[in-house]
Amino acid sequence: MAKIHELSENLTNQIAAGEVIERPASVVKELVENAIDAQASRIRVEVQHSGLKQISVQDNGSGIAPDQVDLAFMRHATSKIQDEHDLFNIATLGFRGEALASIAAVAHVEILTSTDGQTATRAAFAGGVKKFQEDAGSAKGTKITVGDIFYNTPARLKYLKSPKTELLKIVDIVNRIALGHPGISLTLASDGKVLLRTPGNGNLKQDVANIYGRKVAEKMLTVENEDPDFTLYGLVSEANLTRSSRNFISILLNGRYIKNYQLSSALLDGYGNKLGGKYPIAVLAIEADPLLVDVNVHPTKEEVRLSKEKELSRLITSAVTEALMDEDEASPLFQLTPFKDKTQLDQLEFNLKPNVVDTRRPDDFQLEVSQVAEPEGKTDITNKKETETKETKETAEKKENKQEEKEEEKEEKTSAPEYVDLNQVREDDQYVLTKSWDQHVKEQTALPPFAGGEEAASPVTSKADQLLRQHLPALRLLGQMGGYLLAEHGGDLYLLDQVAARRRLEYDQILASLEKDENYQQGLLEPLVFDFSVYDYQKLKDQLPLLRQLGLEMEDFGQNTLLMHSYPTWLKGEVTVQVRELLDQLLSSRENDGKSLLKLVAAKAAESNVSRRVNLTGAEAADLLLRLQTASDPYRDASGQVAVVRLSQNDLSKLFKKGK
Repeated sequence: MAKIHELSENLTNQIAAGEVIERPASVVKELVENAIDAQASRIRVEVQHSGLKQISVQDNGSGIAPDQVDLAFMRHATSKIQDEHDLFNIATLGFRGEALASIAAVAHVEILTSTDGQTATRAAFAGGVKKFQEDAGSAKGTKITVGDIFYNTPARLKYLKSPKTELLKIVDIVNRIALGHPGISLTLASDGKVLLRTPGNGNLKQDVANIYGRKVAEKMLTVENEDPDFTLYGLVSEANLTRSSRNFISILLNGRYIKNYQLSSALLDGYGNKLGGKYPIAVLAIEADPLLVDVNVHPTKEEVRLSKEKELSRLITSAVTEALMDEDEASPLFQLTPFKDKTQLDQLEFNLKPNVVDTRRPDDFQLEVSQVAEPEGKTDITNKKETETKETKETAEKKENKQEEKEEEKEEKTSAPEYVDLNQVREDDQYVLTKSWDQHVKEQTALPPFAGGEEAASPVTSKADQLLRQHLPALRLLGQMGGYLLAEHGGDLYLLDQVAARRRLEYDQILASLEKDENYQQGLLEPLVFDFSVYDYQKLKDQLPLLRQLGLEMEDFGQNTLLMHSYPTWLKGEVTVQVRELLDQLLSSRENDGKSLLKLVAAKAAESNVSRRVNLTGAEAADLLLRLQTASDPYRDASGQVAVVRLSQNDLSKLFKKGK
């Protein structure tokens, strides 16, 4: 058995760092949370080369005394809990006493801190070991500089993403913290350029404007609700302002950003079916008794355990529903449609009124002869006789129909041959061989690899298979019904979904123009302004060449804003909405190569342009069938929705159970 020994302090610190410090964004999160716990009102975060070179966090908090600097960098040393009772009453963001020790174990760290704004202490740590400590001068607060992260654990560097991705991770976490603490002024700068600045005046809507843009903030609704255990406050977007992912939902519990699927689902339930499969923009700040929350279930503290999660979910759902209801009541359209509860009250009041409907007959009322009721006994006998006569007729008709079907089956059995002649040309497709054997062999030997040449490596495929796989046959229109087209060819019935077929044609047309870079432009007299969050803005700046290939002439206007001077003519409907949906689709896509993105955008544009059924004339329906013959995949649209269903004679016979 291997000998048991105690791990060194440096090794234990590196193991702890592996749990807490995953990437530069983790360093930023821990240092900013420590600054908030130190009662700071202003925090400035500066990163160089996406935090891989240097991270600096400065605050105006309470600072650290000179004789406690060493303790601050020791594992399990904290000022936020005293005994086991405090574990169940945690009101701070950090408390485990691992952040500074874990960071110093994998990076070079320098701290400058002052408790009075007159004298300060400067110290440096590297690899978990203190290098020096000296007196210095500084304003009240703490500044921690982290450089050369993972310098002594290079294996972790290979798991980091590109510098752009790492910067976006930092932007995202600072955005979440800023939304959770609108009373704190937060500044984020990257390589000398300010990416985010919040005023710290306690106005949550103003913070949303700084992060997501002014136009988004204008469409945010206030959410408020409370019960004996929880107090809820926040902002949610209107139902028509959505995004394609959950990334814009921020849930903050006692100022801490958390990930909780059930609470997010409760938020979505408040919208009902108004979102159409998309997600809102939301910031929900929840205040709860710390005794109801267990935050010590994950090293990064993003996952928490709640004692009354179902009650909180119901509180969130009702708050969002009430906010949306207030919005509907304020709209002119809602004033034309009475509220459901009001309608029920009116109906109840109507029912309780006496003599609402006078059912008394007038004095001169007389029944006609045909309406005079017969005696009860006579009526029963007459109805019984009529019923028996009707049943006798139906039984006789069933017997006659069965006899006729048996005779038809006998005739079919005697007339149908018991074998199939392979040399006989068949006009239907009930059998594999549809031509004479010699002709069939001749066609097969003419195909590669029998024919030889350069195409010898291609698979053996008959012309019929190629036609069936890539193209539709020439269909003859039979009619339309409820947005569906009925057509036939060679005795087979074809059912076509009009919307899916038109989307396939629209997709092929848009994709062809994108691949050939032949986007016809529609200029704008005044450019359209699109505001984004810092996160989205940084991603879209790198995609400007791709946007130009898509036909969107956009330029960087600064301050998280892009200007659009022209758009492609294949965009139909309201341009602002369509462009926003395309950009949202581009931001949420995980595809990296340009061709996949072009297909994604073409599919989204086709879906937006063809969104409903229209009444086609006979000529338009026939033209649709003709154009569909040359479509890239006429049997389904770009999203996989079935467009064409073919029913052969054999399928129809099975449906009607012929031959049984």
